[in-house]
Amino acid sequence: MASVFSAIIAGDLPGRFVWEDEEFVAFLTIAPVTQGHTLVVPRAEIDQWQDLDAEVFTRLTGVAQKIGRAVRAAFDAPRAGLLIAGLEVPHLHVHVFPAFTMGDFDISGADPSPSPESLDEAHSKIKQALRDLGHGANVPA
Repeated sequence: MASVFSAIIAGDLPGRFVWEDEEFVAFLTIAPVTQGHTLVVPRAEIDQWQDLDAEVFTRLTGVAQKIGRAVRAAFDAPRAGLLIAGLEVPHLHVHVFPAFTMGDFDISGADPSPSPESLDEAHSKIKQALRDLGHGANVPA
């Protein structure tokens, strides 16, 4: 079940990674609902979140929580949104994003073509926030 995410994780397609560990990665989506919209993805090719072992799901949401703290800090957001949709790519991924309004939870309103400068700025801000929060060991160079 190779997916576009498998290709990104393998380095065959570009990705703006903010987190890497043995089980999970997190990278910016190319269609953000707000600047800083990040996807937390298991390295294993798993399609449905219900099929994930409960302990692995707990670790996945733990990484998502760390990313959530970072996006709130990086963008001075009152909330961090968390969604599991899974219709766009058949590889489990958790959407984590700075949330300012309820409308931010509607991923159908995502920006299909954000500027590279906006993505680069978000990438830098989230990585710095993760370092500031003590997670530098998981932030790629």
